[in-house]
Amino acid sequence: MDTKAETRRAEEAGAEGKEAPALMDAINIRSTALLILTSIAALYFIDWAQPILLPLVVSVLISYALDPLVSLLDAIRIPRPVGAAVVLVAMIGVLAGASVPLQQEATAILDKVPAAVQKLRHDGDARDSEEGMMEKAQKAAKQIEETASQQSARTANVPAGVTPVQIINKPLDIQAYLLQGSPAALVLITQCFSVLLLVYFLLAVGSLYKRKVVRISGPSFGRMRKATRIMNEFHHQVRRFLFVMLLGAIFVGVLTWLAFLMIGMEQAAFWGVLAGVASAIPYLGPFLVLIGCSIAAFIQFGGMDMAVIVGGTSLIITSIQGYLLTPWLTSQVSSLNAVAIFIGLLVWGWLWGPVGLIIATPLLMIVKTLCDHVINLRPFGELLGK
Repeated sequence: MDTKAETRRAEEAGAEGKEAPALMDAINIRSTALLILTSIAALYFIDWAQPILLPLVVSVLISYALDPLVSLLDAIRIPRPVGAAVVLVAMIGVLAGASVPLQQEATAILDKVPAAVQKLRHDGDARDSEEGMMEKAQKAAKQIEETASQQSARTANVPAGVTPVQIINKPLDIQAYLLQGSPAALVLITQCFSVLLLVYFLLAVGSLYKRKVVRISGPSFGRMRKATRIMNEFHHQVRRFLFVMLLGAIFVGVLTWLAFLMIGMEQAAFWGVLAGVASAIPYLGPFLVLIGCSIAAFIQFGGMDMAVIVGGTSLIITSIQGYLLTPWLTSQVSSLNAVAIFIGLLVWGWLWGPVGLIIATPLLMIVKTLCDHVINLRPFGELLGK
C-alpha cells in the first residue's frame, strides 16, 4: 500500500511538473512588453493629436445622434444635404433661443452678489461690535504696533536722500483677464465651428463611409457581412447611450426644478437646466452644480442651513441619477462592467478633460463591440464586459 501511495504521489508531482512549463509558456514576455509599449505610444499620440481627434470624435457622435432626423427628412424626398442643413440650423436656433432666458437668469443671480457681500460685511461688523472694550483695545494696540514696526523697517532700510517706493497691487481687472483668455476662446470657437462643418458633411454623405468600410473589409461575402454587422452595432450602441444620457438629463433637470421651486429657490428653472446639462459630465458636472447652487442659496437666504438643504437636495437627485437610473439604463443598452466604465472615465478625463468624460462611455462601447467581433481582441473585450 505504501508503495502504491508513493507511486501515485510521484505521478501527481510529475504531472504538475509537466503542466508548469505550459502555464509559463502561455505568458509571452515579448508580446506583453510590446503590448504595453504600444499602449503607451497610443496614449501619447491621443494626447498629442487632441486638437484634431477631439473635434472628429465629437462630430461623429453628434452625427450618430442627428442621423435619424436627417434620414426621416430623406424618406420624405428631401435631399440629405438640405436635410442636414435644416436639422443643424434648427438645433442651433433651439440652443440660441433657450440661452436667452438662461442668460437673464444668470444675470439676475450675478446682480445679487454685491448685495450679499455687503450683507456679509454688515454681519461681520455686527459680530465685531459685540466684542468687549478690552478686546477692541487689545486689537487696536496690536494693529498700531504692527504698523509702526513695518514703517520703521521701511525707513531703516532706505538710504538718506532716497525716496521710498511702495508697490501697490492693482485690483483685479475683469476686462484685462478676459483679453488674456481671448486666444483660448478663439481656439474654442474655431473648434466648435469645425465640429459643425464636419457634422454637416457626415450627415450629408449619409452611409457613404459605411459602404466604403464594408467594401474595404474584403472580397468575401462573409467578411463584408461581418463588417456591416459591426458598423450597425456601432450605430445602435451610440444611439442608445445618447438616449440614456437624454433621459438622465431630463430626469435631473425636471426634478431639480421642482425641488428648488418647493424650497423657494429663485431662478429654479435656470438651476434645473444647468443641472440637466451638467449631468452629462460624470462626477465633475454634478459636483460643480452642487457648489454653485449651495453658494446661490447662501446668497439668497443668508444662512448655512438653507445652503446645506439646497446642496443636499441637488446631491440626492444627482445620486439617484448617477447610481441608480443611469447604471440601470446603461446595463440595458450595453455589456460594459462598472469597473471598465470607471477606468475609462479616468483615462479619457485625464486625456481630454470634461469632454473626455462625456465621450468615454460611448468610445468604450465601440471598443467593446469591435473586440467582440475580432478574434485576437476577444480577451480584451472579455475584460470590458460583464
